[in-house]
Amino acid sequence: MKLMRSVLGLVSVALASLLVLSGCASGSFPPAPAVAADAEYSYVIGPGDTVNIVVWRNPELSMSVPVRPDGKITTPLVEDLQAMGKDASTLARDIEKALEKYIREPVVTVIVTSFVGPYSEQIRVVGEAAEPKILPYRQKMTVLDVMIAVGGMTEFADGNKASILRTGEGNKQYSVRLSDLLKRGDVSANVEMRPGDVLIIPQSWF
Repeated sequence: MKLMRSVLGLVSVALASLLVLSGCASGSFPPAPAVAADAEYSYVIGPGDTVNIVVWRNPELSMSVPVRPDGKITTPLVEDLQAMGKDASTLARDIEKALEKYIREPVVTVIVTSFVGPYSEQIRVVGEAAEPKILPYRQKMTVLDVMIAVGGMTEFADGNKASILRTGEGNKQYSVRLSDLLKRGDVSANVEMRPGDVLIIPQSWF
């Protein structure tokens, strides 16, 4: 938790500096596209996730294990196997290969039961959110989902000058109308997020 807060603080400072140096107002950014999700998206395992490993006909090898900060997992007969950056199916196949030394034709199923996701795919909310934080990305996640998770905006927020920094598009920035969405119920202002997005909520000067 301390590490997460520290990282979030560094991101906030870096983004604030970027905005000051650029001298750009959020209103000058193009509107964020309503649809952003990739239909081919598959959840990628990251440090802090918990995976449930089931080895068919071998209950003694079946268990839930955490993904360590270095991105690896350890199970009976399998030590230090890289899990970070893989989807559940790929990890299951890798475990099967590792177990082939000890078990004939192992069949493994992996289910992710606790989600954090890799650092590069997490959603970050900085600025005048009630609770600035880092969130795991979920497919079809919208800016409304994000705002609910962070408890809305502070009374000092300039919601309609908020922006999304899209790292997956070379740090391209889009404007979002949070005040219209949250205070006026304008659903046309609700847009989808993408993995790695940073939602920046500036302070109102008036």
